[in-house]
Amino acid sequence: MSEYDDDLYDDDDDDSEFARGALVEAVQNQIDAGDPPAAKATFNKLTLVGYERQDILNLMGQVLAVEVYNMMTEKRAFNLQWYESALRALPELPAELRQGEDE
Repeated sequence: MSEYDDDLYDDDDDDSEFARGALVEAVQNQIDAGDPPAAKATFNKLTLVGYERQDILNLMGQVLAVEVYNMMTEKRAFNLQWYESALRALPELPAELRQGEDE
């Protein structure tokens, strides 16, 4: 695991690995399709500044996980505007993932 894996991926069980794989696959599909546009733009930006492919996919997957979690717990539609904004802010993680960090 890279330094960018966080509590979303701490469990080493099969379900956790499946979830991580599904998130990374979803992000890769977004990048390949260019939809949303922020996915490919974020991947390119982070690549240009020296991040490794897997670290980028993990970061982007964490952002997707936050939005999916919020969508499910708040019983609402996917917030594309928030998602694209959070992607564009990477490598700065959304506040939901930074709780408890020393700033």
